[in-house]
Amino acid sequence: MKKILVSSFAVFLLVATTLGQSTNKVRPAALGISFFLNDYTTAQRIRSTSLSSVLANKKWAKVNEMAPGLALTYFKGISNYVDFAGTLATSFINKPFTNRTAFSSDFLLMEADASLQLKLVTEDYWVQPHVSIGAGAQHINGYFGAFIPVGAGFKVNLYDEAHLYFNSQYRVPVTQATSGYRFVYNIGVAGVIGKKKVEPVKPVVIPVVIPEPPKDSDSDGVTDDKDKCPDVKGLVKYNGCPIPDSDKDGINDEEDKCPTVAGLAKYQGCPIPDTDKDAINDEEDKCPTVAGVARYQGCPVPDTDKDGINDEEDKCPTVPGIAANNGCPEVAKETVKKVEYSATMVLFETGSAKLLKASFGPLNDVVKVLNTEKSSKLSIEGYADNVGDAEFNLQLSNERAASVKAYLIEKGIEEGRLTSKGFGEEKPVADNNTTEGRRKNRRVNMILGY
Repeated sequence: MKKILVSSFAVFLLVATTLGQSTNKVRPAALGISFFLNDYTTAQRIRSTSLSSVLANKKWAKVNEMAPGLALTYFKGISNYVDFAGTLATSFINKPFTNRTAFSSDFLLMEADASLQLKLVTEDYWVQPHVSIGAGAQHINGYFGAFIPVGAGFKVNLYDEAHLYFNSQYRVPVTQATSGYRFVYNIGVAGVIGKKKVEPVKPVVIPVVIPEPPKDSDSDGVTDDKDKCPDVKGLVKYNGCPIPDSDKDGINDEEDKCPTVAGLAKYQGCPIPDTDKDAINDEEDKCPTVAGVARYQGCPVPDTDKDGINDEEDKCPTVPGIAANNGCPEVAKETVKKVEYSATMVLFETGSAKLLKASFGPLNDVVKVLNTEKSSKLSIEGYADNVGDAEFNLQLSNERAASVKAYLIEKGIEEGRLTSKGFGEEKPVADNNTTEGRRKNRRVNMILGY
């Protein structure tokens, strides 16, 4: 933690030194008095849980849970964007240490700290936000401690000589045995001490301009005071400029048939035509007289199986089908029912994914259907009852669905036409509280489609 704070402090100084070179607005010396609140409670809650938990549960400490105090602070600008702040503060508290019980009564806490404030803007601005980091020491009831204050705040200028300041710090104990984590919320008013620096006003020098007689730099017969293109020869009717080329296509407007649209010389200054108006010009369009799309080089989306449904919308682009089935052939209801019935006849050894011999006949019927419906695909789903461990049932249902898939592959069905997945105890079709219901829930579904 200490290494992180030291590294942050070094980066802080480097950035502040760089930014401070932009203007010459350094904060004058000032002395301020402020009222503050010590908040040990919120810091303890954040450290014992998390910041998000404290915010979500609205556990930020109330004012009556905080200890008030008074502080005296000296401010002095170091550069345009960096100020020094030294503070002496007193308050009465009864729990200053980490992981220790509270004192029996309040004791006087005396503190001193020094910090650097990195400002986001210079003294020119009415409101000046800043972040800060420093080091401090404290004394209470005979104990000395050290801490590192890290914070943020802002200053509000009231007049040139006075301002309000607000800041909040998180104080990290260096000596945790004699110092505790806490937040400090501070509001105060400060006034400038000493003489305010006044920058001298630089005199304004107004140059005297001696007018020159009109001349014609490009010798085009139009004097420079009337020539809109004094360094380029032009014509009087164009105010001394050459014939314009409005669309910047290299063909002047007097010869360009499309003077406001960039084109080519072979089309007399007009763009390459698009005969079929599909936004793909004829030189790049492989179907220049039929509207198409760019991804098919200007041709329409193809329909490979010639079923009237283009390949991008056709779920079976190589097999003629019907629109109602998204371009796939319609499977006869009798065939679908035959496959579903065969699924109900598939049986496994108890607690195993091994198929019983009684399952081979129904599965061979499914093979015949798949060999007849050569473009069809089959989805195999495995399910289990709720007896035993849910994770085991899910794994078993996966393995049973995979066993059916493996059998069909062994019988010559292409693997790419088959998918299998187990759902465990999900989607029961009967009551798991009865023997018959559990039997029905131990099942394999087979869904024929495309």
